[in-house]
Amino acid sequence: MIAKTAKAEKVVALHAKFVDAKAAILADYSGLNVQQLAELRSQLRNAAVELHVVKNTLARRAVEETGFVPLADHFVGPISVAFAQHDAVAMAKALTEYARKEPKLNVRVGFVEGQVLSPGQITALAELPPREVLLGRMLSSMQSPLAGLVGVLQGVLRQFLYALQAIKDTKEQASQEG
Repeated sequence: MIAKTAKAEKVVALHAKFVDAKAAILADYSGLNVQQLAELRSQLRNAAVELHVVKNTLARRAVEETGFVPLADHFVGPISVAFAQHDAVAMAKALTEYARKEPKLNVRVGFVEGQVLSPGQITALAELPPREVLLGRMLSSMQSPLAGLVGVLQGVLRQFLYALQAIKDTKEQASQEG
């Protein structure tokens, strides 16, 4: 009876993590020792990511009635779940960097913005520049057409002023001669 209560509490807690998460990545951690797992958790914590080693049956129950239902079939074997509440790119970067350093960590699948991601797509996500850089690039690309329009309008206005100045000069010259 106590075991059932403890399992139910774990499912509820894990369900809450899935509900609050913006993204999740599943990874096979077999072969990593306790020290390596602690190091991985520390690196992920720096990226505002939580890592949980989960029991597959409890995890399958926990994703029910969440946006992460497509992950249910991927809970097989020794699995850990990394949760990001804000920045999925930072989570992908931290996990892929650690996986490069420690090949025993096998990133299996991710779920970001309603999309299931393969390990290759997770690596591509990790290679994206930070959000601030992307926003800066977008703002710059939005500003360049406006700057061009302002330049064109200034040129038209400048030509108009030159024409008015030329008319004024010819009239002054005509009045001085006449």
